Amino acid sequence: MVVCVHLPRLELVIAAGGPRALAGRAVAVAPLPGSEQRVGEVSGAAEALGVTRGMVLGEALARCPDLALVPASPVAVADAWEAMLRALESTGAAVEPARAGLAYFQADALRGLYGTHEATIAAARRALGRPARVGAGPTRFGALAAALAVRSRRPLLLDGRGAQRWLAGRPVDLLAFRAETEALLEPLQRLGVRTLGELASLGRSALADRFGPAGVLAYRLVRGEDAPLAPRRVHEHLEETLDVGAASSGPALERVLGMLVDRLLARGERRGRALRAVVLSAHLLAGGGWRERVVFRQALSDPQRIRLALSARLPLLPAPAASLGLAIESFGGAAGEQGELLAGHGSTRAERLREAIAQVRAVAGADAALRAICVDPDSRVPERRVMLARLPG
Repeated sequence: MVVCVHLPRLELVIAAGGPRALAGRAVAVAPLPGSEQRVGEVSGAAEALGVTRGMVLGEALARCPDLALVPASPVAVADAWEAMLRALESTGAAVEPARAGLAYFQADALRGLYGTHEATIAAARRALGRPARVGAGPTRFGALAAALAVRSRRPLLLDGRGAQRWLAGRPVDLLAFRAETEALLEPLQRLGVRTLGELASLGRSALADRFGPAGVLAYRLVRGEDAPLAPRRVHEHLEETLDVGAASSGPALERVLGMLVDRLLARGERRGRALRAVVLSAHLLAGGGWRERVVFRQALSDPQRIRLALSARLPLLPAPAASLGLAIESFGGAAGEQGELLAGHGSTRAERLREAIAQVRAVAGADAALRAICVDPDSRVPERRVMLARLPG
C-alpha cells in the first residue's frame, strides 16, 4: 500500500510566517524580481475570490484588490522540506518526493516495524511534528486522492477493490497534481468532463486519439494503474552559510563565495570526493530568498575552478543579499581519480563513459541516460522495434 503525505500550501505557509498568518486573509506568494509576473501559491480566502496559482499579477489584483503579497522564500522552503523528508526517512520509509509539500512511501515494507498500516501512518505523523493530510491506496494516484479528501486527523485508507469505484466519483482536478497530465485539465473542463468516472467512460482509444500519451496515462491512473515508486537516494547534506554584511554585491560578494568554497572543501565529511552538483542560495535584504542549482561540466575539487563556475551565477541575484549559502547536492569520485581519466590506460574509455553518464543524470535526472535495445526489428509497428533501457552505472 502506498501512503501519500500532503502539506497544503507549504510554500505560502513558510513565506507568510506560519499558518495563523493565512487565517481569513487573502494572501499570495509574490513573483520573484525579474521573473514572469505571476503569483505563486494562494490562500483559501484568495481562492474564494477567484485568484489561482499561476495567475497574472495584474489579473489577481483586479479580482482581489486587498490581496496581500508575501515575498517568495525558496531557500526556507527547500530547507524545511528537506528536514521533513529526513524526518519521514527516520521512520524507515523510502520516500519519493513529488514536490514541496507532497511525498509518497511504501507502507508494506514497514509492517514488520509497526504492525499495521495505521500504526505506520501514526509514526510518520509523529516524525513530521506538524499537521498533514495523509491517505493510502493501492497506487500513488489513489493515495493522493485519499489524502486530498481527508478533512480530519484520521487518515483515509483505500483497499484494492473499492479504490477504483471510489476514484470514479472524484473530481478531474486531481490530474493537475501530475506534471504529465496537468495540461489535460483545461480541455477536459471545456468538454464538460467533471469526474474521473466520466473521463474513464470516454475510453482509452478516444483519450489516446485526442490527447496522446497524456490521455492514455490519465485513463490508466483512473483504472488503478500507476508506475511503481522511485524513492530518492539518501545522501549526506553538507552546507556552509555566511552573513554577507556590507559585501552584498560586487567583488566583495565573490570573496564571500570563495570563503564558502574553501570551508566546504575543508569539511572532513567530504572524504576527498569531488563535487558534481551544488546549490547556491541567498537570503535577500528585502525579504525572501534565491536558490540556484549548479551542475559542473565534470566533477571538481579544485577551489579556483569551482569559484570561477559559481561566480558566473552571482549576477543572477534579484536583489542585494543578506547571507550566502553553498550546499553539496551530489558527489563525484575521489579527487585523485580525475587525473586518471585523462591517462592512456585500457580502462580510460569505460571510466570516461561512466563519468559522462553520471554527469548527464546529475543534470537531467536518473532516466536521462538510456540505451536503445533492438527487440523486434522486423515489426511493422515502429514502437515495437526498439526499446529504451537504463545504462548501468
